[in-house]
Amino acid sequence: PSEKFQKYMERGIIEIAPLAYMRGRTLNNSFIILDDAQNTTLGQMKMFLTRFGFGSKVIINGDITQVDLPLKEHSGLIRVAKILKKIKGIEFIYLNDRDVVRHRLVQEIIRAYEREDLRNQERE
Repeated sequence: PSEKFQKYMERGIIEIAPLAYMRGRTLNNSFIILDDAQNTTLGQMKMFLTRFGFGSKVIINGDITQVDLPLKEHSGLIRVAKILKKIKGIEFIYLNDRDVVRHRLVQEIIRAYEREDLRNQERE
């Protein structure tokens, strides 16, 4: 990490904390990021979303096509998008293959998987 980042860590300006250690905390005047949230359970997501306090902003990201939980529909990220979609002040932004900034083939791979998912949905 850069020297500036390291200093911020030492001063407690930046903190990296596992989701498991968030219970019981209130984070006031903070910018909070939950990364790879596709693998949270609904309970973990609720616990996380009830941690931020006054003056805080929260960003949650994850790829709902990469859920590693036993039952994909139990992803806290997938469920929370449905539960909170009508609450003012909460926004959801969805990215697609055009947003990929990796190798050109990655876009094609994503498109191929999306086509396969559509075929499978049509069969069901």
